[in-house]
Amino acid sequence: MKKYVALAIALVVIAAGAVEWVYAGFAAPGPQARHGGETVVLIKSGGGLRGVAQTLADSGVVLKPMLFQIGVRLHGEAAALKAGEYAVPSRASMYDIMNILIAGRSIEHKLTIAEGLTSQMAYDVVRSDPVLVGDDGPVPAEGTLLPETYLFTRGATRGGIVAKMQKAQQDLLDGLWAKRAPNLPVKNKEEAVILASIVEKETSIAAERPRIASVFVNRLRLGMKLQSDPTIIYGITKGYPLGHGIRQSEIDKPTPYNTYAIAGLPPQPICNPGKDSLDAVLHPADTKYLYFVADGSGGHVFAATADEQAKNVVKWRKLEKEQIASRPAPHH
Repeated sequence: MKKYVALAIALVVIAAGAVEWVYAGFAAPGPQARHGGETVVLIKSGGGLRGVAQTLADSGVVLKPMLFQIGVRLHGEAAALKAGEYAVPSRASMYDIMNILIAGRSIEHKLTIAEGLTSQMAYDVVRSDPVLVGDDGPVPAEGTLLPETYLFTRGATRGGIVAKMQKAQQDLLDGLWAKRAPNLPVKNKEEAVILASIVEKETSIAAERPRIASVFVNRLRLGMKLQSDPTIIYGITKGYPLGHGIRQSEIDKPTPYNTYAIAGLPPQPICNPGKDSLDAVLHPADTKYLYFVADGSGGHVFAATADEQAKNVVKWRKLEKEQIASRPAPHH
């Protein structure tokens, strides 16, 4: 009888030692990252604990996949591990890795749609992203996307990102429209986006946009043509650079978008305006301005009368000639 008791005690001691060994190994620092301070590991769904352990071993963050499986089971967390793309720090223990996979904080990727891109340009950015998957569908209607930086995890679809951009634009526009200034010369949200797209292309300086918007709002109220150069370009190239300064023949050439030739707004936006331009159109500055011209520093000088504008244009033409003359001669 004493022999059996002694054997049982020995087995308990061995088992306890084995469990302690597992816990110690599970909590011990892991291997050094092969490159840099972390290793990116993609855990696919449907592989089970064994598949997860093998993926971790193949990635070099776990040396003993069986020990990882045993340790996760001892902690009762086998069902809690989540698929995803993870950044595992160099020397992370198996215990640390288990908690990373339980938290499910996958690596977030970024995709930026700059203000003023056309829908075709934005579509091309989405289509060329190497992490997104799936078809991107048709090119969205012009002006229906919100320029912004969007975060997503691996496995996100191109169509899903486009839908996210459209919803973000609609949500923003709904909120701004509900709080718009009274008596604006835009009848609906669609017209607001069209005007905002013109404001967007006229200046890259956010602080100027309410004044730029006020010029166009004042012109619309008076029935004056908007005479916006970017509308000429859009009518010719759909928003891509002309490759040269606007020629008089292009100013005179009628297109549905050329606001030197047509009265009022173009039939659709000429780009995807950002939040500042949308807000500027729906809350324009209170001015009497009807004109503006470049000031040579990236901004504009504003005028309420044709005489003031003519003087500002003369100053700009002189400054423009001086800038051209001061440029170093090209080397051949």
